[in-house]
Amino acid sequence: MTDIRIQAVGGEGDGIAEGPIYAPFTLAGERVRVAGTGERRELVEVLEPSIQRVEPPCPHFGACGGCALQHWEHSAYLAWKVDRLVATLARERIETEFLKPFAAPPGSRRRITLHARQGRRGEARLGYKARKSWSLVDIEVCTIADPRLVAAIPALRRLAAPLFQHAKSAPSLHLTWSDAGLDVDISGVERRSGGGLSADARMRLADQAAAADFARVTLDGEAAYMSRQPTVRVGPATVALPAGAFLQAVSEAEAALAAFALDAVQGASRIADLYCGVGAFSFRLAQVAPVLAVDSSAPAVRALSAAIASAPGLKGITAETRDLVRRPVLAEELKKIDAVVFDPPRAGAAEQAAELARSKLARVVAVSCNPATFVRDARILIDAGFTLERLLPVDQFLWSPHIELAASFTR
Repeated sequence: MTDIRIQAVGGEGDGIAEGPIYAPFTLAGERVRVAGTGERRELVEVLEPSIQRVEPPCPHFGACGGCALQHWEHSAYLAWKVDRLVATLARERIETEFLKPFAAPPGSRRRITLHARQGRRGEARLGYKARKSWSLVDIEVCTIADPRLVAAIPALRRLAAPLFQHAKSAPSLHLTWSDAGLDVDISGVERRSGGGLSADARMRLADQAAAADFARVTLDGEAAYMSRQPTVRVGPATVALPAGAFLQAVSEAEAALAAFALDAVQGASRIADLYCGVGAFSFRLAQVAPVLAVDSSAPAVRALSAAIASAPGLKGITAETRDLVRRPVLAEELKKIDAVVFDPPRAGAAEQAAELARSKLARVVAVSCNPATFVRDARILIDAGFTLERLLPVDQFLWSPHIELAASFTR
């Protein structure tokens, strides 16, 4: 055992003491007792707590690997996230106006992933992976998730019970609460040895889904059961979700990001929405001007296209399936576009940013789930004459170290 004084909270949410020594669930200024050797230690006891320490609201906190920062008073926790974002920009000598951050409240996550392990008496074990481990923490509650997802956990245990016909199966249940009810996409069921689930297992799966009144159950996107097409409201449109489709985890966060983008492109005559997905931005932007919507996912683009009819009065949306890494929209193709919104995956959009930089565009909105790749892409735009006007921090993943953002550029 060692007693240490925590000096700061690091990027992954662990406290840092001289050495350095990293200790989870600790805060700056605290004196704590830790166990172990090397840089990574385990917290044994808080000897002198910070005034910012609060009682974690979830009984699984500390064992479950999902949340890292429930012990921190909310305003201080949120300020730490914003400070990290400021520091990430500063490494590339970028400064801008920071808006008041959006903060997702507890119980707001409409999408979560639960992992299943074989259980007994017709029920699987179900929960999150333990912190820094492959073992499973069975959960009864989840303070970040929509209460309707939590209420479905007993039925989901029964749903997952038939998934273990093959020893290598390690199923994950990707849950989305849609306007039609619960949508479940299951991955991790072994297919190579034995060809996947037997007809009997599929029948049991469908019976459990029907008994629980789930909207849809799919196995790696392949339909296993559907009573109702899962749909979500996206701005003025109603979108039929493809199985396993990307969706912002918190609907209020999606609305905040879209409102920021909409404000930044006011007055545009034609807008491009790159990495458009099922249209989180496209449908709202099309209330302002015609939109070119582009994404690499053909199912997402089909869903977006089909939903256009559900939103009369739009200025028009033209949707295209295109790999924006291998084939970015070129500067020459952007000649009739006067504003671009792009929302790439965690790897960022270096190839597309280079084309935006090369174009004659005067307005760009970047949405990012990874500040590190955002800063790289922002530097490409700034070096081409753009100014980063303002930035909206978005805390969509409550009590995690993760922070997202939207940023507007002008030239």
